[in-house]
Amino acid sequence: MSNEPWQIGEIAGPKKALIITKPSVVVGMVKKAKRTLMVVGHQTAEIDLGEENAIDYMIKMADRFKIPIVATANAVSEFVERNYPISWMSAMDIGNRLQDPEWEGLDGKGQYDLVLFIGIPYYMEWTILSGLKHTAPNLKTISLDRYYHPHASWSFSNIKIDEWVTYLKTITGQIEETA
Repeated sequence: MSNEPWQIGEIAGPKKALIITKPSVVVGMVKKAKRTLMVVGHQTAEIDLGEENAIDYMIKMADRFKIPIVATANAVSEFVERNYPISWMSAMDIGNRLQDPEWEGLDGKGQYDLVLFIGIPYYMEWTILSGLKHTAPNLKTISLDRYYHPHASWSFSNIKIDEWVTYLKTITGQIEETA
């Protein structure tokens, strides 16, 4: 397991993401949060995981935990094809809104306390998470990508696809976690 950024030239600073070693950590964090949001980038639509696409796992996760989804770029079309209700916003716009203490969320019911990110290009997610780490101190972030994101509050380490699929299946409740 590596807590080194996937993009090796990047320096995160002294405060780095905690590594998620068990998918139950994600499940526990989502259950504990009062208001959670999922931000799904276009790369999620491009990730073929065999029997299912990464978008399908995000839909299962959103359904399991009743999480609203903000899709960015062309990820929107994947949700539309599946007739799944989502909001659309550019990745940088959602990053800016999450920093704004006056923003009341997609539904006008208040700020989010936990945001899950997946499928945004690494360098862009790096920048968004860095901004949130420094300007939204009460917001917790989880990167669901298979590469370590040091600016998130929690992140997977740099893991292989088969291990990542197992994690996603566990988080979505498709399989039980083994010790």
